[in-house]
Amino acid sequence: MARVCDICEKRTRVGGTIARRGLPKRKGGVGLKTTGHSKRRFFPNLQKVQVQIGKVVRRMTVCTRCIKSGRVKKPIRAKAS
Repeated sequence: MARVCDICEKRTRVGGTIARRGLPKRKGGVGLKTTGHSKRRFFPNLQKVQVQIGKVVRRMTVCTRCIKSGRVKKPIRAKAS
């Protein structure tokens, strides 16, 4: 399963982390020194939810931003009697 939102196509992004050592100047040190760079990945917050499309109910992988903004319509559940 790909880490992609089925609605807005939000996907994994690539970034980097910077490893530093030392004490910042504002805290009384001589400044921070960079000791290395490494790659990292930022994952979207994806949830598997049931979505109603017309009269069909499907399970989709949707990011939380699409859920909160109302881009997906959750199915109306029938009351159990």
